[in-house]
Order: sequence, then structure tokens, then C-alpha cells
Amino acid sequence: MKCLVTGGAGFIGSNLVDRLVDLGHKVVVIDNESSTTNEQFYWNENAENHKLDICDYKSIRPLFDGVNYVFHLAAESHIQPAIENPIHAVTVNSVGTCTVLQCAREAGVKRVMYSSTASAYGKNESPNIETQPDDCLNPYSVSKVNGEKLCKMYTELYGLPTIIFRYFNVYGERQPYKGQYAPVVAIFMRQKDAGETLTIVGDGNQRRDFVYVGDICNANITAALSDVDYEAYGQVYNVGTGNNVSVNQIARMVGGNTINLAPRAGEVRISLANNQKIKRTFGWHPTVKLEDWIKENA
Repeated sequence: MKCLVTGGAGFIGSNLVDRLVDLGHKVVVIDNESSTTNEQFYWNENAENHKLDICDYKSIRPLFDGVNYVFHLAAESHIQPAIENPIHAVTVNSVGTCTVLQCAREAGVKRVMYSSTASAYGKNESPNIETQPDDCLNPYSVSKVNGEKLCKMYTELYGLPTIIFRYFNVYGERQPYKGQYAPVVAIFMRQKDAGETLTIVGDGNQRRDFVYVGDICNANITAALSDVDYEAYGQVYNVGTGNNVSVNQIARMVGGNTINLAPRAGEVRISLANNQKIKRTFGWHPTVKLEDWIKENA
């Protein structure tokens, strides 16, 4: 099959591109290298690569012709930068998503997999389940949830099959290490490698559901190829392990001295996935535990 991956030179996207190429599929990659947390970008030499902006309809539209499946991962993907520049976050995450969906619709793409975020749940009681109302606490989650609504609308109004994933906290190979807004697992590992004190934001008792990037790739590919009823389209699916750990626990897993910093605005205390819907619909399940991965890589 022919696949198109937006954000395909970044953390999650590049892992997905490599997996698709290894499976023998033809892959088109769109990425503008805009992420400020990436130490580097990962372009697969066996893919068709394009350094373009997803908001640029005229430039990206021809790349969708002949594509079977679209994996839309390109985004402004960090909460604090979105708080600092909400216009940029809304432009990339909402307008960019609409542009990708319109291109997919016009090209007759079979299915679009959209990468969204568990931050859509906000202060809802955990474990978070897809039937809970949205509770967006910052411009990032607002813009990503707007992308979800666009996916649902494109399915219901235009008949474009879409699958919406809400990722919990993703970690793994190629996770971005650069800057203060990188994922906490990456920050701690970077600090340990440099012989620095591990910096814990707040009291460290906030808990997150950490899901391995390889399992994220599995969710995308499984959803693309699954034979499901049409009712499965335009719906949200949690991608998480169903278990969570505190930031303090992660610091102990990595090892080293710690120091506490001031808490950040717009972030929740507890995040935990109810993942029964994706298991039931697509047969997906997590395969890698955070503590095992840290033992092997920290």
C-alpha cells in the first residue's frame, strides 16, 4: 500500500515511517522540521521525503494522489509553547489538520489516522474514558480537540473514514531531549547522562500513563489495516497502558539526585487511560513496560 505520514521526520512519525518501510509499503513523508525540542530529524532514505508545511495546501495536495492511508502526526505538540503562542498552535493543529483532511478527501484516501492527545480530558476523573466530556485547559488541547471535531465532521459529512487516537505520555527511541519542554523521561535521561541533578516540576506526585512509541506505531498500523464497521470511524480511541506512575517514581527508575522546580500552569495532576475501546475495536494492547525500557536504556 501507499502511505503518507505527516510529521514523519519527528519522534513518533519517524518510528512509524521506519516500520511502514520495513513492512514493504511505499511511504511519502511531509515534515517542515519545525519542532524546537528535536536534537535532529530522522528522514528515512527509502521514503519519498518532502520538507513542507501542512498548512500549505497547494504544495502538499499533489502528494496525496494515489495514497491509500494517511497518518497525520504533524503538530505543535507541547503545552507550554502553545500557551506562549496560541495563534501558532491553533494554526498548525487546527488549520493544518483541516488542510490534511481536505487533501485526503479530494484524493480519495481510504482512511486517515489522526494523532490527538489525552490532555483533552483535562480535570476529568481518571481513568479517562472516551465518553467523558472535553475539558481543555490550554491552547494545545483546544487546538488538538478541534482537529478531532474536524475528523468526525469529515467522516459524517464527506464520508472520509477517520480514526482519532488520544495518546497518553509517549516515550521511547528518538524521544526529543532538547529544552525544558521535552518529555520528562527524556529530560531525566539527558540530565543523568550529563551528570546533572534531575529537575522535577512541582512536587513530583503528578502521575502519568506512559506508552511506548513502538506500541503507538502498532496502534496506527493496526487501525489502518483492520476490517471494522463504518461506525468505528470518526471516533476517539485512547492509546495508553491503563497504568500510571509518578514523576518521582520515574526519577528513581533513572537514578540520581533531584531538585524540585515551580509547578506549571495548565497541566493536570493525574492522567490514566481506560484502553478497553481500542482493545475491543482493533485488538491492540501495549507490549512494553516503562520500567523495563528505562532499565535497558538509562
